[in-house]
This record gives sequence, C-alpha cells and structure tokens, in this order.
Amino acid sequence: MPLARKVLEESAIKHGVCIRPVPLRRVDLATGEEQIIDIPCGATLSSVCPPCAEAKRQLRIDQCRTGWHLEQEPDFTPDPATDEQHLLVQLRSQAQKSLDDSDDSEVAEWEETVSEINTELAATGVRGRLGVEKAARRVRSTRRRQDASELPRRPVSTRTVGKVYESASGKKFRPSMFLTLTLDSYGRVTKDGTPVQPAAYDYQRAARDAIHFAKLVDRFVQNLRRFVGFDVQYFAAVEPQRRLAPHLHMAIRGTISRAELREVIAATYHQVWWPPTDEPVYVDQLPEWHDGTGAYVDATTGEILPTWDQALDEIGPDDEPSHVARFGRQFDAQGVLAGTKDANRTIGYLAKYVTKSVDECHEAATDDQRDHVSRLVEALRYEPCSPTCANWLRYGVQPKNPRPGLHPGACRGKAHKPTHLGYGGRRVLVSRKWSGKTLTDHKTDRKNWVTEILGVEPQMPTPGRFSFEYVSRDDAKLKPLTVRLMHRIADRVTWRAQLDAARNGPRSPADLSATAGRSS
Repeated sequence: MPLARKVLEESAIKHGVCIRPVPLRRVDLATGEEQIIDIPCGATLSSVCPPCAEAKRQLRIDQCRTGWHLEQEPDFTPDPATDEQHLLVQLRSQAQKSLDDSDDSEVAEWEETVSEINTELAATGVRGRLGVEKAARRVRSTRRRQDASELPRRPVSTRTVGKVYESASGKKFRPSMFLTLTLDSYGRVTKDGTPVQPAAYDYQRAARDAIHFAKLVDRFVQNLRRFVGFDVQYFAAVEPQRRLAPHLHMAIRGTISRAELREVIAATYHQVWWPPTDEPVYVDQLPEWHDGTGAYVDATTGEILPTWDQALDEIGPDDEPSHVARFGRQFDAQGVLAGTKDANRTIGYLAKYVTKSVDECHEAATDDQRDHVSRLVEALRYEPCSPTCANWLRYGVQPKNPRPGLHPGACRGKAHKPTHLGYGGRRVLVSRKWSGKTLTDHKTDRKNWVTEILGVEPQMPTPGRFSFEYVSRDDAKLKPLTVRLMHRIADRVTWRAQLDAARNGPRSPADLSATAGRSS
C-alpha cells in the first residue's frame, strides 16, 4: 500500500505545486499584519523539484520561441530616469566625495552610507553600480596561432534579425538556423560512448576541454560576428554526448552558409594561459597555511609559494599555453522556418535537458559506461578548474584569493563534481539581444496572460510596503509541510477550474468576485 505522504507529494507534482516550498513571514509595514506564506523553491533540476523545474523549462521555451524568428529589431531604449533616481545619484555623488576626502576614522561610516545608497538606487530599477574600480586586465598577444586558419574580419553592424529571401513564386520568408557543435575526438568509442581502448583514450584533454568549453563557445560567437558582419543572436543549450564530452545546440537568428560556418569553426580556438600543470610539485607533503603571512608555505623549507599573479608573470611571450581547446570538424546546421513543426520540435529539443544535471542526461546503464564516468572523474580530480581552485597547491602555486583549509583533490567547484563531468558553466546560454526581454519579463507576460483571461486587474504591491524574513522550522505558527501542500493543491485546483471556466464560457458575478479575491 502506498504511503500517504508519498501520494500527497505525487499529487502535488501532478498539480504543479512546489514540493519544497520556502516559508516566509510577510509583515505589512503599514498595518503591522503578519502572515506566513510559501514561495516556490525555484529548483532548476527536476530531480530536486519537478514542478519548479518544469516551470523553468516552460519559461526557457517561451524565451527561445520569442526571440528566434523576430522580424523587427528589439527595442532596447532605456526608460527615462525618474526624479527619485536623479536625487539618489546626487546623494551618491556627495557621499563619494565625502568618502574620498574623509580620514581613516570616518571611512567605515561613509562606506556604509555609499552601500545603502547603492542598494536604494538598485531598488528603483537602475542597472549597474557606480564607483566600482575595474581590475587590471592581463593582456596577451593577439597574434593568431600558426596551426589555425586565418579569419577575415568585417565591421560588425547593429543588425540582429536575419535576411529576407524571396522564392521564384514571389513568396518571402525569413529563415533561421539550428546549429550543433561538438568537440574533437579523444579516441575511438563504441555506440554506447565508451572507449574502444580505455588506456589510449585521452582523458586529460577531455577533462580540460570540458572545463574550458564555455570559453570556447564565447570565442566562437565573437569570431562568428566578426566574420559575417552582423550582431548574431543565439539561444544555446549545453549537454553531454554519450562519450560524456559536452556539445552545443544553438538556435541562431538568421542564416549563415555552411561554408562560412566551417571556416569559423576551423579558425576558432581558446588558449588557456595558466601556469604549467604537467608535473605535480607536491604529492605527499602538501603546502601548509601560515597564519602570520596569510599564505601557503612549503612545509619543509617554510618558503612562501608564488602567488597567482607571480605565477602568471613567469609565463614568457615565447611560452606555449597550458591548453588549447578546439571544436571538432563535425557539425550540423539546419535551416528552420517560423511556425513550422521543425521549429517546435527543435525548441523542445533545446529545452529537453535543461532541467537535468549533466550526469542525468545519459544514464550509466552498463559497467563499461560507469567505468568510463569514473575514469573521467578521476582525470578531473587534480585538474585546476579556475584561478581559485585548490588544486594549484599541488603544482606549487597559491590559488587566487587563498584561504585556509584548501586541499588538492578536494575542490568544491562545479567542474569537479561527478554530476557535472567537468563542465562548470551555465547550461543555457542566451545573447543579450535575443528577445529584448529578461526572464522576469517573460514570467510577467505569462502572469499577465492569466489575469487577462480571468478578466481581473493584476495587483501590483507597493514598493517597500512589506518586509520578509525566513521562518524557522521550529516556529509555532508554521503548519506542517503536509498541511501546507494540501492547501496549495486545493488552491491550484480552484484556480485551474476558474481559468478553464474563463476560457471556455461566460462567468457569473460570483465567479468574478471569487477570482478577484484570489488574485488579490
């Protein structure tokens, strides 16, 4: 017989109710009224919370569909600044001058004032921060590698929409593209993705390519825009192949010839200018943290290890990069028209794996596949994943921003987790001018659609009226999770019935009154 709690959880998933709600205490600052409310956990993975993950997936589908076949340039003209924003900028300017002119005893006070004004300015809807100093950028030679083909550069226009083509019959259409990119081969593999000869499979290069895959994608987009001469916009999803190497599915607005794509892919590479990691310096006797110097020292000699910047300074202009990542020669490019079955199928395919972790995309069903995963994870164990990675201690270099407690082979970065298989970047990559909207805007559009169907005005909360705080599990006013889930299921059933009634037939005054009360 099924457990009651398990049946309740399955029912919540069926009705789209978050199974891990976060309780918050909402206080009305005008009336002093307190209320405990549940907000969705917002999980991205379906293994954590299927309803929240499905909501994220549907949001990504809307985002992809909205921007893929645009016929007009999206409008990015910012709203004019309000009087409140101008006043806050004036106060921010005065606070900055006072901070720069203050003595040591007043610095902390003025820094707090500046931080408060920045918070208020951001709350009004202003993007960016004022007075933030940019870190010095380390510049490397931009000379192209001799083993990479030349790539002509054209001035990049501001155009983001694709060209219009006309058929012989006079019909006009504006196609877009669906592109798939893969990494190079590391050795022959079988149909299930496992190496034919595991001993000859290049796991080290596979691990490094996975770590730097996101940078390689950025370089490809830069080269593509410079080569074709317009501001290419894209919606891309990253997933692993059966051989566990990440590959990219990219929806591109507009069309690019396969010959041009082939040239850009062949000329694209990403050089990693990091300290060498071919041979470990410390294996048994690892460096130790020294509180006096705030750095890691050699356990035998007491000598301070080179800092991250010092290690980079030792890389000379004639040295080779520690790794060069490239795409493989194989790629797939398909033309797609708006509103066709191919477009809907491709959009679903792009969002197919965004709610799964990397290791869940292809389940290890055989012993050979599990062994393949284990070997890749072992190759990633001591491979540095970022400048702050603890594995740099193994190679005689202090990580960037060092702190006590770092141990090589125990980095907490996403790339080292078995669930990520070396890829630590974002699973969904979207260009800034894709749809002209943020995810919040797309979410608001979905809410507005519901309120329009129901025929009610959306209730916009007054800014600053409510304060929120997390509710402890031991709070006496917090109802058990099972009771809260039942309340949410009951509400969801009522809302669904009201929405179906509004879409399928006329509504009575009583229904309108109940709907307005629910929406408020």
